[in-house]
Amino acid sequence: MRQKSSCLSIFWFALISSGVVSAQICPDTERSFRPNGTYDVNSRLVLSYLPSNVTAQGGFYNASVGQEPDRVHALGMCILGAQAEDCSKCIQTESDRITSNCPNQTEAYSWPGHPTLCLLRYSNHSFLGSLDLEPSFLDTGELNTNLTEFYGIWEGLMTRVVEAASSSNDSVSLSNRKYYVVDIAATTATANIYALMQCTPDISSADCKECLQKCVDDYKLCCRQNQGGAVVRPSCLFRWDLFPFAGAFENITVASPPSPAPSPTGHANTTKKESRGISKGTIAGIVVPTLVVVLVLLGLGYVVCCREKSNIEADLQNGDDITSRHSLQFDFKTIEAATDRFSESNKIGQGGFGEVYKGMLPDGKEVAVKRLAKNSGQGSREFKNEVLLVAKLQHRNLVRLLGFCLEEEEKILVYEFVLNKSLDYFLFDPSRRDHLDWTRRYKIIRGIAKGILYLHQDSRLTIIHRDLKASNILLDADLDPKIADFGIARILGVDQSRADTSRIVGTYGYMSPEYAMHGYFSLKSDVYSFGVLILEIISGKVNSSFYETDDTPGNLVTHVWRLWRNGSHLELMDPAIGEIYQSDEVTRCIHIALLCVQNDPADRPTMSTIIVMLTSNTVTLPVPHQPGFFLQSRRGREAGAEGLVSGPSIPGSIDDGSITCLDPR
Repeated sequence: MRQKSSCLSIFWFALISSGVVSAQICPDTERSFRPNGTYDVNSRLVLSYLPSNVTAQGGFYNASVGQEPDRVHALGMCILGAQAEDCSKCIQTESDRITSNCPNQTEAYSWPGHPTLCLLRYSNHSFLGSLDLEPSFLDTGELNTNLTEFYGIWEGLMTRVVEAASSSNDSVSLSNRKYYVVDIAATTATANIYALMQCTPDISSADCKECLQKCVDDYKLCCRQNQGGAVVRPSCLFRWDLFPFAGAFENITVASPPSPAPSPTGHANTTKKESRGISKGTIAGIVVPTLVVVLVLLGLGYVVCCREKSNIEADLQNGDDITSRHSLQFDFKTIEAATDRFSESNKIGQGGFGEVYKGMLPDGKEVAVKRLAKNSGQGSREFKNEVLLVAKLQHRNLVRLLGFCLEEEEKILVYEFVLNKSLDYFLFDPSRRDHLDWTRRYKIIRGIAKGILYLHQDSRLTIIHRDLKASNILLDADLDPKIADFGIARILGVDQSRADTSRIVGTYGYMSPEYAMHGYFSLKSDVYSFGVLILEIISGKVNSSFYETDDTPGNLVTHVWRLWRNGSHLELMDPAIGEIYQSDEVTRCIHIALLCVQNDPADRPTMSTIIVMLTSNTVTLPVPHQPGFFLQSRRGREAGAEGLVSGPSIPGSIDDGSITCLDPR
């Protein structure tokens, strides 16, 4: 029987029939839909499209059905070496199985094994173009201790196939982008190694290479002594064996095998009779040590997998040498040429740590160049932090770091160029805010939420951004949001959920009360900032733009709380939105924002819960408590505030017993 391994808390379904091994995964049992409801109907409909369309579109097809919050996104992919009939049958079989084994789940994956490999996936959020490395499935063959002799050949083949499979041109259309390679390496005159690798064509070539290399590394770590196997992820798959599979190798030419090593004298003609004469003690002497070695390797694999987050944190805390990351490093002359010597005409922005320029690399790629001021507050630590942190993050709602330059006094970060500048550029400018109708604003809110969720939960790290604000949300050509500026982000340890600092950094107005006043920060600090962002996106007003008068409190949060208590919350709407919006959606977003900005961090929802609240109108939302930094108007203070104030106007003490304190940074 083949082995399965994963360090994720997910559900596995192993279906073994006629040599077929299939793994189906329902990542989150808390996200479910009502049987026979709209989402159920949409999911069955989109899955019914896949079998015929995957084959008609050359082995890959993605589609979505329905309207939010019941919209279902799905894709199907077959290995390009599979026959059309086998491909269609594989997709259909997995559609039936995933419906049965992941009942009422809003997200699921399915990867069958032999004889045909295909991938099936659906979700209530769009994942097209996103590199997804987890959940993963590792499937290995039988133990074979005689493979040591061709480890070098095996590793050479895998390196070659990873490079070939990820070399597709990113500029071509999805239908013409083929991240697929099969190859063979000969080990003897009669034995070959067969390898197959493929990525979903929606990701970039760099993402494809990262995904496939991760598969190979995981296999080497776990199962070097095994004969054959596969590693599959949502964005790629890898398989190898000592025999051809899936009909993919008919036209591949095999290179000549290496010269066999000479046989030791006196052992060239071992007979069956001699073989039968091996004693039980000898067999035990071989088998027992082998089993011990396998158990040790599996144990090491588990430790490495599940402590990966801790190791990455150690890199950051101990000052990992970023100058060794040659693949990310640009020389200063290249950056100078790309920005026309940092000309004023190429300047596109200025942040707290320096200036940002548009540039063009020699290959024609547009980039955003963040040049830190020599007297900026961001020193070597913050710079190194941003490089090491962002380089490890891959999500469609995060700005992608392409590289850095560190020469003499120059500290430069090179990011992907995001066409439409930052959210505040549109949101707070009367001449531009009408570009953001309600549909776009609602989409931006959900996109920011997905990006924060990735930072908090879905990446290999647990990251607190600590400076979420409108100017740090960039908008691409489709006005989709991308979170930027990770200079003051902090990574939490494996067993930590909170920390503290004696150095308060960030932007007042977006800071949570416990952070601004006591230096305590946690995932809920970002949740507070997200709540403020929602209110700004709906109102088109900066949180700090309110000034206290006799009747008007001094910030946006307090203003919204008063409107909510008075039942007039729709007065918050930006007039630039006009009359085309769904009042239920707006009300729900304001409600969620007020839950996010509650004074007590324990009362604020997690980002995973917020995603559910934003995408499902059937979830009942709790009643919000008074927000942090609630400012009572002068008239309210004098007359008792009409019952609006149930506690101190400035946040009180925090439960120190629930805070894990670190050394100040």
